Amino acid sequence: MTEPVPILMYHSIARSPNDATRALSVSPEAFAEQMALLDDRGFTPVDTARLASSWRSGGRLPARPVLITFDDGYEGVHLHGLPALAKYGFASTLFVSTGWIRGAYDTGGGLDAMLDWDQVRRLAGEQVEIGGHSHTHPQLDRIADDALWFELLRCKEIIADELGSRPVSFAYPYGYSSSRVRRTVRAAGFAQSLAVGNGLARRRQGPYALQRVTVRRTTGIEEFERLVEGRAIARTFARDRALTKGYAMVRRARQVRRKAIRSRV
Repeated sequence: MTEPVPILMYHSIARSPNDATRALSVSPEAFAEQMALLDDRGFTPVDTARLASSWRSGGRLPARPVLITFDDGYEGVHLHGLPALAKYGFASTLFVSTGWIRGAYDTGGGLDAMLDWDQVRRLAGEQVEIGGHSHTHPQLDRIADDALWFELLRCKEIIADELGSRPVSFAYPYGYSSSRVRRTVRAAGFAQSLAVGNGLARRRQGPYALQRVTVRRTTGIEEFERLVEGRAIARTFARDRALTKGYAMVRRARQVRRKAIRSRV
């Protein structure tokens, strides 16, 4: 039986984040300390493609595997994250919302200082797998089929054009998905996808619903160690899970109401 693997979910790395990103931002000093702990405890970071490929084929993973993932595409991943990753030779995965990356495709939706494509290319050359995170970062389970296909294919097309290779990994914006979204992500050519869930990733979750644990600005080094060791995760995120369940009920009620209104039109 395969052992569960911690997949760490980061967003921004910044000393002075704005209000929109503060809660899910970590300071450069905290990130460097967290990477030092992984190295000291003997963890071996792998990227998303390698984990999923190993679980799919039954191949072997290195001792104490861990995934370091970043969502959205904030500039601090290059400015502050890359030096700490490079210090230990750590692999990682960056999931970019292509419409938020500075350049020709920018939709203007980025929440803080975002990467540009030259920085994304430099990251890709330093053991950072570049994955998809949609084009404009919508709640994918709330949009129509044609819009869903656009978000996935436009994201994939831009990454392929900019980097010269198609992305094989995806992460759901906000962590939201549904069976329809997961089927479409697979049909769009992504081989695996990450959710949130705030639990350890397990092979039985399947390649399109792998769970991650959230690293926040308030995550101290002792809590971080518990997360990567897989200790007390349920207790740490108990409030988050209760809020998520409550919001999920609200979202489902809204969806049912919208369908009822459309059926009367």
